Amino acid sequence: MTNEEVKGIIENYVQAYNSFDVEGIVKLLHTDIVFRNYSNGELDTETKGIEAFRELAEKSAKIFSSRRQTILAFIVMDDKAEVQIDYEGTLAIDLPNGLKAGDTLQLKGKSLFMMKEGKVSLIEDYS
Repeated sequence: MTNEEVKGIIENYVQAYNSFDVEGIVKLLHTDIVFRNYSNGELDTETKGIEAFRELAEKSAKIFSSRRQTILAFIVMDDKAEVQIDYEGTLAIDLPNGLKAGDTLQLKGKSLFMMKEGKVSLIEDYS
């Protein structure tokens, strides 16, 4: 894949994510997709396989009334990319950690993407 193809897939992923389009996200993923989320250096979520990812994406969509990832920078190397992300989301529900519906989360982080057979095979989010 060219760097432009990798960048285009990631941009489509972010657009689908921002639109709560779970099917739009899933169509970009390899069947063996691995997803990991790291918060403050700790792994707090991991899924393996497209159905586990779909289930997580559907649950996550229900937590937010709005959400937006903004791509700040790309570094693409062959079938890998590192993307600097600005994130803002407004909660739709109360969370066990004390955050309430209507609260806004703002995070800066990065996401690592790996491609396989023209699809996203790994996503690691760090915030």
